[in-house]
Amino acid sequence: MSLPQPHDLLWGLAPRDLPSDAPDWARQVLAAGAPVVVRRASCAEGWVAVGLRGHGRDQRLGVLMPLAAITRRLSPEDLRWHGPSDWPALQALAAITHLLDARLLAWGPTGGAGYQLATGCEVLHAGSDLDLVLRMPQALERAAARGLLASLEQTCCRIDAQLETPNGAVALRDWAGTAPRVLLKSARGACLVADPWQALEQAA
Repeated sequence: MSLPQPHDLLWGLAPRDLPSDAPDWARQVLAAGAPVVVRRASCAEGWVAVGLRGHGRDQRLGVLMPLAAITRRLSPEDLRWHGPSDWPALQALAAITHLLDARLLAWGPTGGAGYQLATGCEVLHAGSDLDLVLRMPQALERAAARGLLASLEQTCCRIDAQLETPNGAVALRDWAGTAPRVLLKSARGACLVADPWQALEQAA
């Protein structure tokens, strides 16, 4: 099995695996069988950095999970929504599916939409953005990024798309802009780069 990637949802972490000072809400979340989400952070071999989410933005906790504890894994690419929904984020997801699939991209929803689709827990609200990850192993020209962004903006809610490059993630909105350098997020931290696909040579 390949190593978990940022935004993957993992099951198997138990309340007893949390640090002794972990908040009660985190133990309750795991006791209820909720998954954790893979974070972008470095850790020792045999471990993966994950995050827990509670009922509000103030309930977030980052911890480490043993790879051996994983019992189930869902990637963003495993999650889709085609039916009607009261939530704009899921309406937007249904509307853009054909557009992104037609580009032969590996992609999927993350954030609240991905979590809700994976668990059935309603965490979305009327003002929720739709978070996406787009796998981009090959460089995307900035003009093409602008065209893609324009297509995604024809939906009923704001879409926050991240381009996942071999060196880390960059916001599609940033790469579609005109700034000479953009923010690249990797397991080593964040840095400004001229080209996310050549980040190791151009990091500042």
